[in-house]
Amino acid sequence: MSEFQKVLVVDDGARNGEHALSAELAELGFASVTTSLEATDDVLELLPSPSAILLQLPRRSEAVNYKQFMELAARLKAKKDISGIPIILVEQPFGGAGGGYASALQNELGVGVLNKPEL
Repeated sequence: MSEFQKVLVVDDGARNGEHALSAELAELGFASVTTSLEATDDVLELLPSPSAILLQLPRRSEAVNYKQFMELAARLKAKKDISGIPIILVEQPFGGAGGGYASALQNELGVGVLNKPEL
């Protein structure tokens, strides 16, 4: 077993320095798997019981993609087989600069997730 809790990150596919969510998760002690919106269901079948599912929302100006992320969030929250797994919506910081996720994530993920036993 890994000492890291596994977190699923769903993003819009833009994974440059501006989208360093996985690096910040690693600093918090989480291993992450990053996937696209379209592949989320397939990855969830392969990744048993992630500690949390983070949806890294695109900018609201990208209305179609933003709406798809919100629909995915609602669908995931309604799924019985993943009940108890936090679904966390992560907005991009104002101004588009990367970083700054750590404190918000620590508040959302908190001690409960950090202490959750792996299955």
